[in-house]
Amino acid sequence: QVQTVESGGGLVQPGGSLRLSCAASGFTLDAYATGWFRQAPGKERERVSCINRGTGATYYADSVKGRFTISRDNAKNTVNLQMNSLTPDDTAIYYCASSRGTFCTVDASQYRYWGQGTQVTVSS
Repeated sequence: QVQTVESGGGLVQPGGSLRLSCAASGFTLDAYATGWFRQAPGKERERVSCINRGTGATYYADSVKGRFTISRDNAKNTVNLQMNSLTPDDTAIYYCASSRGTFCTVDASQYRYWGQGTQVTVSS
């Protein structure tokens, strides 16, 4: 069965950190670009980060640059998102998805194999 599963979310205080993981089964994540998206209540889904296949070039939304880091662990068939210096604005459900191609795009319709998401809540 082809699927992705996100994990690592939770409740954290402002300034804290979380590490999200996207695990794939039924296909190899590194064969495609992989994106992390988030959706907060009442807001549209936005891509926060992405990593290309192969070269591993990475992309970040301006709102998370310098705080989030995306990386691959090919041995585990996972893509991770290290999130530091979290703020309440980072509160959302975070999803990972595999691109239909090898290069990152901001267009969510170009991604497939969406997971169920993991909730991240930043609050004191």
